Amino acid sequence: MNEAALSKQIEDVLVARNPRGMKTVQPALETGYYLRAAQMLRDVKGTVLIGTGFPVVDTFETDGPVGTLALYQALETLGATPVIVCGKPMSEALAKDYRVCEIHVGPHEQREQEALDALAKYQPEVIVSIERPGQAEDGDYYNMRGESIGARAACFDSFVRNASCPTIAIGDGGNEIGMGNIYAALKDLDIMASATKVDELLIADVSNWGAYGIMTFLGLWAEKDLLGAVKPLEILEYISQLGSVDGVTRLNELTEDGMPVSEGESVLLQLRQLSGFAA
Repeated sequence: MNEAALSKQIEDVLVARNPRGMKTVQPALETGYYLRAAQMLRDVKGTVLIGTGFPVVDTFETDGPVGTLALYQALETLGATPVIVCGKPMSEALAKDYRVCEIHVGPHEQREQEALDALAKYQPEVIVSIERPGQAEDGDYYNMRGESIGARAACFDSFVRNASCPTIAIGDGGNEIGMGNIYAALKDLDIMASATKVDELLIADVSNWGAYGIMTFLGLWAEKDLLGAVKPLEILEYISQLGSVDGVTRLNELTEDGMPVSEGESVLLQLRQLSGFAA
């Protein structure tokens, strides 16, 4: 199978719905971004830090954690040691079942030191951000409505900026870590864009689905149907019980960015078909 052609197919599948303009800005990225990101993770046997958790009201949204938990399981299956980096209340909610590094809201100096300490402790081989808010040019954080969420958003940008390993970010609207890579292309979208850059930016209509794009290649190379093990509804039920809300509706419901779980299941099936694991 031609991996470059497969990456292009994955890239197109993941922005086909275009609810927030990712298909529109796709030309700003060099084709092959899902393949290149997966290659960064292909032979990792050490620690992978996965930052996620977008603050919504006083809790966290469903987009981000679903893809994070799916990728976490896949990386464990392949012999790596994933650690989820997030702030409260998500960090406390997941700590019982997953390896978690808790980050905190605070002044710039505190954020920088927190990142440096964590990087020294974990010595990550790769850092991945999945739907984690990214700092705008003014240093603040904004949601999709243009509202400041800086008082509730712990800083993962400092991990990315201070990393000595490859960095990957997945976003779906323009205000997430990594969107600094295509900052100019976001000017026509109704968003307070993030200016934080990474080595490889991945876009998708729902950030959770971007994790599935990476897993498509990891499963192919390992000859394991990693995507077949992903059960979005079960993950949504799990995090819903922990207090998650849909980022669009702000309701505690089993949806991703206002979309029913069947949309994510459809994407999973398409990706499994592209990689030959489903008819």
